[in-house]
Amino acid sequence: MQTGRMRSELISAPGDPARPDEDYASVGLPASGQGGSIVVLDGVTPPATDHGCLHSVPWFTARLGGALSELSVSRRDLTLTEILGRAISRTADAHRATCDLSHPRTPQATVVLARWSADSVEYLVLSDSALLVESPAGTVIPVLDDRLARMPRATLAAHAATDATLRNKEGGFFTAAADPSVAARAVTGTFPRAEVRALTALTDGATRWVEKFGEGDWTDLFTLIRKEGGQSLIDRVRTLERSDTERTFLGRSKTHDDATVVYAEL
Repeated sequence: MQTGRMRSELISAPGDPARPDEDYASVGLPASGQGGSIVVLDGVTPPATDHGCLHSVPWFTARLGGALSELSVSRRDLTLTEILGRAISRTADAHRATCDLSHPRTPQATVVLARWSADSVEYLVLSDSALLVESPAGTVIPVLDDRLARMPRATLAAHAATDATLRNKEGGFFTAAADPSVAARAVTGTFPRAEVRALTALTDGATRWVEKFGEGDWTDLFTLIRKEGGQSLIDRVRTLERSDTERTFLGRSKTHDDATVVYAEL
């Protein structure tokens, strides 16, 4: 897509073609032509047991993502933290009357939100999706919420069934579900616009290339996307997943996960 001096690419691939993709992604450009935004969500797949909600994860990510996309370009007077809080509230109100939003596995998602203007690039990251920021000199800065990665594996394994003592709890990790106050837990900040040449936002199904398989670092991943595109990254991840028959790298993780890549040259 070409809009003025901006170039962007967006690709999302389901982990299982027989199941709906639970990720959400958008690139927003205001009618004024000033600035823009990126939204990437990774819906959290619930266990087969009851999760207190009549709605699917794609239902949730479509509504939360849609609210974030709209607010990020229409309400430049709000901070990204305020935008996430309002989007969570709006989405919760859409099914509060029919669903148990207090259930620890109520539909939820990780969040990457970036917004730029002529002067600045703002960012917000919640949970284990990633934002990569490239400078004009080619330096790549990863913006990560690493609370989940820092948790001991034994603790995660012990609570994998319910996440009742880990998810959206003190000492655990946080995702966007039904409580707008979680927005304050996100990793946020601002770069001067002159210090940013391009952005890449990815769900953890795509970051596996670095985080699970160790095929390169964040700069290598950014270079791969710039030169070959997001589809090439996802294809490489799928090849690595299929080759890991001994679960050396994947461990307890699902073999294939939904994978989303958004790339934008500002």
